[in-house]
Amino acid sequence: MKKIRSAMTRRKFIQRSAGAIAAVSAYGLIPPAGNITELKESKSGIGRRKLGKSGLEVSLLSFGGGSQFLRNPNGEWEKVLESAVEGGINLFDTAPSYTAASFNQGGSISPDSEDRYGQLLEKQRSKIILSTKLESRDPEKAKAELEASLRRMKTDHVDILFMHAILPEDNTSEIEKGLYKTMVSFKESGMVKNIGFSSMDSAERSAELIEKLDFDIVLLAMNATNYGNFINIALPAARKKNVGVIAMKALRDIVGKDATAKELLEYVWTIEGISSVLVGHYGIKSLQENMQLAREFSKTGISGLNRTELEQRMAHYSGPHTLTWARPGYIDGGLSIT
Repeated sequence: MKKIRSAMTRRKFIQRSAGAIAAVSAYGLIPPAGNITELKESKSGIGRRKLGKSGLEVSLLSFGGGSQFLRNPNGEWEKVLESAVEGGINLFDTAPSYTAASFNQGGSISPDSEDRYGQLLEKQRSKIILSTKLESRDPEKAKAELEASLRRMKTDHVDILFMHAILPEDNTSEIEKGLYKTMVSFKESGMVKNIGFSSMDSAERSAELIEKLDFDIVLLAMNATNYGNFINIALPAARKKNVGVIAMKALRDIVGKDATAKELLEYVWTIEGISSVLVGHYGIKSLQENMQLAREFSKTGISGLNRTELEQRMAHYSGPHTLTWARPGYIDGGLSIT
């Protein structure tokens, strides 16, 4: 038995051993999200995971087109976006509300997020997963909004269409009778391949929507502070229905505050049921560093992170006093509340 184990790679042994999870946990290592065989290799070195029932395979690190990306001026955002594609990231998320007006300070006017994607991602369209959002809850406005997004991004469809920013006051019954039905019709027409919603404000409403409606993918705020308690409330509902889960806000406002990017990313990558972490990048250096962290994690799919210790270390950052995106009135991109 000793010879057999020594001849196998560590990763293959973990995948084949029924007792692997218990053994790994005993040494303080954490198995990856979902089934431990889900992490798939890619040529770039950044592993990919299945995104729930959607059938999509998404890179561990995804690209966010919000305020951090918009901070990159003309001449820089192009390099950041191109480097992400070349580095192996395959999911690119944006929204109509991600506008560059707040970040233009003299010189040439910088394009908004969807326009940036349209300029540089058109030639890569068959290789990437493209997602955008609906801002309005009005089903009568939804088609025009989606068609405008498709024009800006120079594509005839999006792979994921999210209902943007679910709030506690959103009414599930009204959504079901209105915008949800419209989103389903978009999916039936081929303009949209998968539907879902994003939320950083209400885990309870998110769980209710997942349970009552047939969404494919959700984008939820989850990090080591566990602000909003999405990990314990909304994530289990998604896992039960095999809804694909992408995490956001894993680094925003807390990276460098008692925790490294490696710790914060691995914390989310090792939560069962999460396929990818969506991160917006200002500057090519941080993008390259995070892509390298994704490659290193992809080699084994396990982490030496002590989850409990990190949660305790980050608990005092949980709230609007630290998290700008948790403050009333915050809108990513167009309006930055500081």
